[in-house]
Amino acid sequence: MAESMRLQRALARAGVASRRAAEELIAAGRVSVNGEVATIGQQVTPGRDTIRVDGTPIGRPVATQWFLLHKPAGVVTTKSDPHGRETVFDLVPPTPGLTYVGRLDYLTEGVLLLTTDGAAAHRLAHPSGEVRRTYVATVRGDAPRAVHDLLKGLVLDDGPVEVDAARAQPTNDGRWSFEVTLHEGRNREVRRICEALELRVDRLVRTAYGSVTLGPLRPGEWRVLSPAEIRRLVPPARAPRRRRS
Repeated sequence: MAESMRLQRALARAGVASRRAAEELIAAGRVSVNGEVATIGQQVTPGRDTIRVDGTPIGRPVATQWFLLHKPAGVVTTKSDPHGRETVFDLVPPTPGLTYVGRLDYLTEGVLLLTTDGAAAHRLAHPSGEVRRTYVATVRGDAPRAVHDLLKGLVLDDGPVEVDAARAQPTNDGRWSFEVTLHEGRNREVRRICEALELRVDRLVRTAYGSVTLGPLRPGEWRVLSPAEIRRLVPPARAPRRRRS
């Protein structure tokens, strides 16, 4: 069955332009659907509806793409950087309509998912999805006490922290491996947790996002997610139950 989607998504999936640029094309009146001038947010079914940009028909949407990138430290999670710094999109194959799932800050490493499925990316990153993320911080300080205090209850300036799991293990160089699993995805949350618990962070790595783990990937390396991984990460939406009359 052909998939219905918003027009700007169809343009991005067909490689015409990014979703934002596609909205600009539509707003400028340069896009038509079945011979009529299109509107932003209009629902279309590629392959059934005739979509044209400046009078030229667009191609069919390409298959949805999913990448797992081991984001290195010192790379920004953005499409482009005004300061000319390397971005995560410089490290993966050029792919129309690609977006990231859950931002990582400049110094944080680890699992970063990128996909052309914008709706799935939004669901996975939104707090309501409660998708678990696991982080491992290499820290200095009293990590066992920090684990105890964190599990007992910690409040940051933007509210209480909801932790799924936490543990600390000593390293060979006198530091600690401080592992935390959360499902909130608040801005710089793990770094703020460590600061509140008087831990100094030397390195921070996201080792898992949902069911996807970092595995043997080295910083800067990427791979394509398998169909099985995608199904576990983004289960098919269930049809709503019909109410009995």
